[in-house]
Amino acid sequence: MKSTHGGVDSYRMYINGEFVDSKGGGTIDVASPTNEEVLFTVPNGTTDDAQLALETAKAAQPAWAAMPAVERGNILARFADLIRENRERLARILTQEMGKTYSLALGEVDVSADFINFPAQAARRIEGDILPSDLPGEHIMIHKVPYGVTVGIAAWNFPLALSCRKIGPALTTGNVMVVKPPSVTPVAVLALGELAEQAGIPKGVLNLVTGGGSTMGEELVTNPITRLVTMTGSSQTGQEIFRKAADRLIAVRLELGGKAPFILLADGDVDKAVDAAVVSRHLNSGQVCTCPERFYIHDAVYDEFLQKYSAAVAKLKIGDPMDETTDIGPKVNAHETSQLEQIVDKAVAQGAKLVVGGKRPDGEQFAKGHWYEPTILTECTNEMEVMQEEVFGVVSPIMRIGSYEEALALANDCKYGLAAFLFTNDVRLIQRAVLELEFGEIYVNRPMGEQRQGFHNGYKLSGTGGEDGKYGLENYLEKKTMYVNFSG
Repeated sequence: MKSTHGGVDSYRMYINGEFVDSKGGGTIDVASPTNEEVLFTVPNGTTDDAQLALETAKAAQPAWAAMPAVERGNILARFADLIRENRERLARILTQEMGKTYSLALGEVDVSADFINFPAQAARRIEGDILPSDLPGEHIMIHKVPYGVTVGIAAWNFPLALSCRKIGPALTTGNVMVVKPPSVTPVAVLALGELAEQAGIPKGVLNLVTGGGSTMGEELVTNPITRLVTMTGSSQTGQEIFRKAADRLIAVRLELGGKAPFILLADGDVDKAVDAAVVSRHLNSGQVCTCPERFYIHDAVYDEFLQKYSAAVAKLKIGDPMDETTDIGPKVNAHETSQLEQIVDKAVAQGAKLVVGGKRPDGEQFAKGHWYEPTILTECTNEMEVMQEEVFGVVSPIMRIGSYEEALALANDCKYGLAAFLFTNDVRLIQRAVLELEFGEIYVNRPMGEQRQGFHNGYKLSGTGGEDGKYGLENYLEKKTMYVNFSG
């Protein structure tokens, strides 16, 4: 629920079915990445607000879990329908607060609704096991039961979709959830409160709170009421959550940073690879954890790929994200833009060659806001920071490779293991890649884009647990084994 004062919309937290301000009275300004003007305010929630949200969730959970699964699914399906009905409003908020193009924001809303609806349709397909006992007159029954109170922490790049990705399976399986969106892009998530109320989600089952990571976030993770934490964000933040959760050994699901290799072999379709690279690297201004972040291109097709890719990237239009002709909007804030600038400058100083971009764009249109040109670097080495550390922006560092084996070794020489791209028509190499590429999600001869029925998970420092599909749903269920003896 919002109010408007002086052109600034103020949104409130949603706790126990009510729209509330912070108990501390503080607020957080949310500025446009396009022109740096404050567009929204949200509550700066305190530890007391976190405690209230968790307590109300705990009180609501038994009745929600006792509700027949089909009824929970029906309520969530209505919630998904309402998200779709508010598609344009939610998309506009996403573009305003995050800077993504409006067309992409519309897509995020569609995906968000699907993240709710897909598990909702599976509510009647939660299965346990019945096993034969070693004893006469006895059955062994393994039930899958909800954890109880769960906490969802979302990243700023797709705040609505990442929140719904957690809400859908958590609530479908009988859990309740407290969701904390990031302070930099919290508004579209808070707007879900009104829709949750309209859908008939009972009070306390879904709570939406805002506040700092060291206050609100810390309390949500460490509070004894919390039984499971699911978080999408940086590897550093995920590691800190994992450490704090270890004190009580609660369940943790983490979807963290990535450094996806993009491998094009000699027999790969160059045009298809170029098209996939352009879309995948520059979607959401390169602020996607599964974006290709380092390119390994075979000598035989290197020159052709570089020429075609450079030409396509140079044509991308950077500008107003509400303009339907814009390809790339601003980065989310000044800190992110500065980090991108520093890592490109460092790569050039280390010997990388700047082919396209490499700076903030010129012109009055870009005097305010957080902008960076699409950038291509060649003559990189695998030891460079630009090839090893996550670069959340439109930067493409490229290396030559001479074989699949070389590309494999370079790709796996990384602390991240979320996504990878492979372009080849050699079925033998594709089958080898299943076993040999150390990544949880591999795109073969296509751009990025996971689907609801798949499983989105990372290896190494890219996370633990995973999301989506039947395996993601099971992440919100723990097992309870019953030895039922009926021998008389």
